[in-house]
Amino acid sequence: MCPVEKIASCEIAFMPVMSDNYLDDINKVLDIIKAYGLEYNIGILSTTIRGNKEKIFQLIKEIYDTMDEITTFTIDIKISNICGCKK
Repeated sequence: MCPVEKIASCEIAFMPVMSDNYLDDINKVLDIIKAYGLEYNIGILSTTIRGNKEKIFQLIKEIYDTMDEITTFTIDIKISNICGCKK
């Protein structure tokens, strides 16, 4: 059974463009992700996140708003409502 709250899965690939220090920018995004208390897995090219869909949408907005003040970037985002739960 799935939990009562709706679980979403998300994959985020953050790519700074013409950054003075791209590693600092990426680490800032990872710090934001870690602070949300969602389940996450940092990969080589992207980070996967699982949890409450509203928190995930809030996280995406915070990443955008925070990094918009710091650098130019692109973000590839995939979101799924298939959480992997068995019914």
